[in-house]
Amino acid sequence: MKQTIFYLILLLIFASCNDMHDKPRLNTLPDTGNDTGRLFVLSEGLWGRNNSELISIDFDAGTFRYDFFSANNRRGLGDTANDMELFGSQLWIVTTGSSQVEVMDINTGRSIRQIPMFDENDRARQPRNIVFYNNQAFVASFDGTVSRINVQTFEVEKTIEAGRNPDGMAVANGKLYIANSGGLGLEFDYTVSVICIEKFEKTGIIEVGLNPHHIHADSRGYLFLVSRGNNADIPPKFQQICSRTDQVVRTFYDLPVVNFVIRNDIAYMYSFDYNTEDFWIKTFDCINGTIISEQFITDGTTLQRPFGIFAHPANGSIFISDAINHIQNGTIFSFDRNGQLRYKIEDIGLNPSRFVFVGN
Repeated sequence: MKQTIFYLILLLIFASCNDMHDKPRLNTLPDTGNDTGRLFVLSEGLWGRNNSELISIDFDAGTFRYDFFSANNRRGLGDTANDMELFGSQLWIVTTGSSQVEVMDINTGRSIRQIPMFDENDRARQPRNIVFYNNQAFVASFDGTVSRINVQTFEVEKTIEAGRNPDGMAVANGKLYIANSGGLGLEFDYTVSVICIEKFEKTGIIEVGLNPHHIHADSRGYLFLVSRGNNADIPPKFQQICSRTDQVVRTFYDLPVVNFVIRNDIAYMYSFDYNTEDFWIKTFDCINGTIISEQFITDGTTLQRPFGIFAHPANGSIFISDAINHIQNGTIFSFDRNGQLRYKIEDIGLNPSRFVFVGN
């Protein structure tokens, strides 16, 4: 009898622990000034560890939640979450290692649908990036394809060839531009594929720098592209593409940019040398093609390894994530437009890289 009671007590303890784990951990925010709305931060985790996570920051409530997705769904988000975008009240999250697109309700945190990304032979496509245009979702995958997904039925309608190991997408002038890194092959690629969105067919190839990655458009329809080089004798470069002619119109050889974001035709960019671990963060005028500030951070705030960058669409503040050493939880920093630190949130997640803001 005593043994039975003992096991019942153990069962209750374990059940209680599971209930605790299933509830998102609520944490108090530092003073964030007049920020409102919510900010979602996606942490990639580590490849093969299945430890990607979504953090929800509620500025109105003054709180943030770790494990937001896993606690609301009683399962992990997946392996190596690489990108996310907002569509209405849904957050679409691309998990490369799991080869899934996760569709989540932003209000409840509950999964609406998992969209598997596998080919006809059941081989993982390894999706990397997602964009929306005219109520259509487009997902580029490392297997060299781009897929169009129906946002109502969540079905993959069509998949076409793009280029070797796509690793960045942008839309301009009714066309989808896909940066083909070639990062999984023996040699890096050096092309950007041009896709006519209306016909959903490949219409051209643009030769760019080695190992192209991040690509964004300004208000005029010009695209700016990071080509990462080979981390050895070929450095990164920054290039400008005209979406009317699909030609590279300018190469900025003195800007070895690794990542950037554009807001109001100003690019906030950073460089990072993986050999020396030196980096800089600058601002750049997309219209004139000139540097605005050689050093964005003006108050002496230090980072170890910038990993993600985001411009708040409403108040213009700039968020930069610090991956630290890629094996411990990182930090996100919020700066005003003059490079003054507003606040930071530590221990935010492992390799935080993507941001989505929800609010006015």
